[in-house]
Amino acid sequence: MAKTHVTFMCNSCGAVQARWMGKCPDCGGWDTLEEHREAAGASASSDRQRGEAVTTATKAVPIRSVDMKIDGMQRLATGIGELDRVLGGTVNGHDFATGTTENNSGGGGESGGGCGMVPGSVVLIGGDPGIGKSTLMLQAANQLALNNQRVLYVSSEESIQQLRLRAERLGADDAEDLFVLADTNLARIVEQARKTEPDVVVIDSVQMVYKGDLPAAPGSVTQLRACCQELVYLAKSAGIAMVLVGHVTKQGQLAGPRLLEHMVDAVLYFEGDRYHSHRVIRAIKNRYGTTLEVGLFEMTDKGLCPVSDGSGLLAKEYQNRSGSVVCPVLQGSRCLLVEIQALTATGFLGAAKRKVSGVDSNRLAMLIAVLEKRGGLRLADQDVFVNGVGGVRVTEPAADLALAIAIAGAHYDKQTEPGTCAVGEIGLGGEIRHVQQLGQRINEAARLGFNKIICPSTDTRAPKGTELLQVKTLDQAIALLT
Repeated sequence: MAKTHVTFMCNSCGAVQARWMGKCPDCGGWDTLEEHREAAGASASSDRQRGEAVTTATKAVPIRSVDMKIDGMQRLATGIGELDRVLGGTVNGHDFATGTTENNSGGGGESGGGCGMVPGSVVLIGGDPGIGKSTLMLQAANQLALNNQRVLYVSSEESIQQLRLRAERLGADDAEDLFVLADTNLARIVEQARKTEPDVVVIDSVQMVYKGDLPAAPGSVTQLRACCQELVYLAKSAGIAMVLVGHVTKQGQLAGPRLLEHMVDAVLYFEGDRYHSHRVIRAIKNRYGTTLEVGLFEMTDKGLCPVSDGSGLLAKEYQNRSGSVVCPVLQGSRCLLVEIQALTATGFLGAAKRKVSGVDSNRLAMLIAVLEKRGGLRLADQDVFVNGVGGVRVTEPAADLALAIAIAGAHYDKQTEPGTCAVGEIGLGGEIRHVQQLGQRINEAARLGFNKIICPSTDTRAPKGTELLQVKTLDQAIALLT
């Protein structure tokens, strides 16, 4: 009987330790080490088998002689423009992998040539339960199949009948090249992939897949590492675009060790509130594109619908009131107008609350200090609540001015004039600093009907019918409240 080698792996940073410890010495996480068992010689024999299979087929070549037409940059468009935007490539003439633009007409999210998934790549997508991961993947699989791409959709959590019911609801049950499989055994999944010869394989979800020759339970570190390794090898060797759907822990991170993220080519997070219709998908790792782009979706009774125009984030209930200011924020190459709301209430001195949703809490603390010191507001005994409406998390400093005006407006019970938005960064001295791509923000705000824009001093010309209210200090911005 083969001797079992026992190690302990950190599920936060992926570090391997020889013995269990309460605290990981590499990342400092408490109670993150999990037992990992592996039969001695198993990995070596597997490596030898793989080495024998590829040694005669691979050869080192000069990089200048690599033919890109053979090696892959011909992407597989999913047909869902917002998903293709996040995966990278060219959308409306803009190449998100290189940042170059060819006759970009702006707006839109329709897929152009050379966007989407790269053959042979592995994409890991995670999100909270019920957020819409399986819905999005089934819609993408159907669109790929309609575009003459053979797709194998593997469900480890639902039966084939359940998949059929969901496909009928989404209108994704007529594609001839969409194959479905309900199985959790990795060997049978790989065998079906070799028989059907798909262009794209979707595994929903990877935590339920297991290898029969490993004694560990499905979802454990041992099973995740081995199964993901086999699936990555299958994708690279067969040129299959692989999508792995992963669970998310209570801390909001993908379940399993971080090595799962290191093994794949792209990691996407599907975010949003299940009680609201808007969803946001963003990349935190992408070897074939940028990580700055976000995709916007709206959950409907027919599935997820792409939101190509950021104006959809402004709720129909939006009204110009005290404590509410609209800010044009940048998400990748697009400009979105997000409503920032603030509310102040009487609290207790020394125990005032600071609650945020969709905004950086550290940035809020700094702005409150600047408002007290430079703006003359007394907030030490005030509870401050801030909310970013629309489901998009606002983290860039360009939203400082809008957030500060919202807090001041809520405190004084004053509001900006109708049709006014604000953008600008605030320094610790109370000065209003310039922000990047201010012209694009001004044009987008004017296009959506905002005729007065509070901003730092700039040489940018405002569109016809739009007035720039240029301010240099925080006092000047607060004075615009009526």
